[in-house]
Amino acid sequence: MTDQTAASYGAGTVPAPPAARGTSPALRDSFAKVRSEVGKAVVGQDGAVTGLIIALLAGGHVLLEGVPGVAKTLLVRTLSRTLQLDTKRVQFTPDLMPGDVTGSLVYDAKSGEFDFRAGPIFTNLLLADEINRTPPKTQSALLEAMEERQVSVDGVTRPLPVPFIVAATQNPIEYEGTYQLPEAQLDRFLLKLVLDIPERDNEIEVLVRSAAGFNPRDLAAAGVTPVLDPAGLAAAQAEVALVDAGTDLLAYVVDLARATRQSPSVKLGVSPRGSTALLSASKAWAWLNGFDAITPDHVQAMVLPVWRHRIQLRPEAELEGVSADTILRSILQQVRVPI
Repeated sequence: MTDQTAASYGAGTVPAPPAARGTSPALRDSFAKVRSEVGKAVVGQDGAVTGLIIALLAGGHVLLEGVPGVAKTLLVRTLSRTLQLDTKRVQFTPDLMPGDVTGSLVYDAKSGEFDFRAGPIFTNLLLADEINRTPPKTQSALLEAMEERQVSVDGVTRPLPVPFIVAATQNPIEYEGTYQLPEAQLDRFLLKLVLDIPERDNEIEVLVRSAAGFNPRDLAAAGVTPVLDPAGLAAAQAEVALVDAGTDLLAYVVDLARATRQSPSVKLGVSPRGSTALLSASKAWAWLNGFDAITPDHVQAMVLPVWRHRIQLRPEAELEGVSADTILRSILQQVRVPI
């Protein structure tokens, strides 16, 4: 990891790591190879690539927001290829029904019975494309799956494959034909990553590759090769779970969360689930950097992507142009950092 990548997540940089105990350097290094493979297809979105990897390591879902054409879908498809994850894509549209996602009962004329036909949600990595273009009723179909890793159809509960992660893309909510995601659903996403228009040099590189014949629908031709498999991802997740968090660090996370609830610009602050999510993401970020315990720098680096979608601003703050990121940066400066 570079300091530049770390800075894209929050305040400060990550210090040089001590020797990590009980971890596999080769396994950790393989994720550097994953980023390299993704870079063969995706240009200029290093922060989003790292964020997706953190979400996978922490076993959490991720929401990718950006205008059309900034490689949100391509990023997810490429990452899934490098990890050999079974992936299915659902294009969310205004007429999409819950059963189109979860599956439904279909009558079998031969047997005279109803059989369950599994929907695309039965996969390792579900790409929910333009999730905010479908009404809240269909969006809520994902709630049980995202939280419980199971779906219930006609009173029968069916477990989802392991791992199961939702990578959802959305356009900015001010775009025509979009719906605001329900707060309960937003809270199920571990991270919200914002993909900006690439810098000039990166945009030129995109055109250079396109002129040379790059086809985003043919990742094999682009030279993107698998690096890990689901078993390797599971092994990495097990190591991430062992990353230590001292009592002072846990108290620091709680103090940050409580500060969001006390901010005069915030109508709804971070919940205890949000605190747990920050801890999980901080562990993954620490592990990627070779640490066996999280530090305040790791926590600070993850505050924005983990919490920016979990707080609701007061209307007067929104009218003044205040953003969630602005509030969170201010809180990071105000709350005492443990020594």
